[in-house]
Amino acid sequence: MAEIAEAGARVFLTKGYRAAGISDVAAALKLSHGAVYTYVRSKEALLYLALLRLTRPEALAGLEIPVATPTAAQVAAAFETGDDPFPVLTAAVGPDRPHVAVAAELAAVVDELYGFVEHNRHLLALVERCAADLPELAQYYFVRRRRALLASLAEFLERHLRSGALRPVPDVPAAARFIVETVTWFAWHRRDDPDSADLDDDACRRTVRHLLLAAFVPDTPA
Repeated sequence: MAEIAEAGARVFLTKGYRAAGISDVAAALKLSHGAVYTYVRSKEALLYLALLRLTRPEALAGLEIPVATPTAAQVAAAFETGDDPFPVLTAAVGPDRPHVAVAAELAAVVDELYGFVEHNRHLLALVERCAADLPELAQYYFVRRRRALLASLAEFLERHLRSGALRPVPDVPAAARFIVETVTWFAWHRRDDPDSADLDDDACRRTVRHLLLAAFVPDTPA
C-alpha cells in the first residue's frame, strides 16, 4: 500500500491531478494497469491514499482493499494532520494567552510555522498541485485552512501593534502574508531552487527567525 501511495504522490506532483492516470502509476511501479486496480478503485482513491500516506500513515493498515472511491469531503479531510497544527499561535490569540515577552512569543510563532511547513512540505506540494483540478480541495486548503492561519497571524500582530510592542506596519494582512511567505520559501521552496538548495537547514531557520524579529520587534539585537 505504501508503495502504491508513494508512486501516486509522485505522479500527481509531476502531472497534476487531471493529467495523471492509473496507467502512469502502473508504469512507475512496473505493474499492469489492472494490478493497480486491485489496490484502488479509482484515481480519486489513489489521491486519497497518497494524502493519507503523508498525514496519517498508520491509517493505511486499516483500509479495506481495494480502497473505495472517496467523497470530495473525504479527500479534503485526508489533508488533516490530526491535532491543531499551530497550538502556540492559537494560544497567543486566545483569551488565556500566556504572558511572555513579545519577542519570545513571536519567535515561538515563527518557529512553529517553520517547523510545520518544513515537516509537511511534501503534503503541501501535493495539495497545491492537485487543488487546481479539484475545487473542493482548493476550497478546503486555500480558503478554510490557509486563510484561517493568515487571519490568526494578523490578529496576533494587530494585538501587539495596538500595545506598541511591535513596529508599525503599513498593512497588517500584508505583514501576516510576509511572515508566511518568508517562512514558506526558506522551509520549502528554496529546496527546489538550484541556487539555494544547498543552504544549511538550521542556518535558514535561525536566520528567518532573526530577521523577522528584527523587522517587527523594536530594539532587536543585531
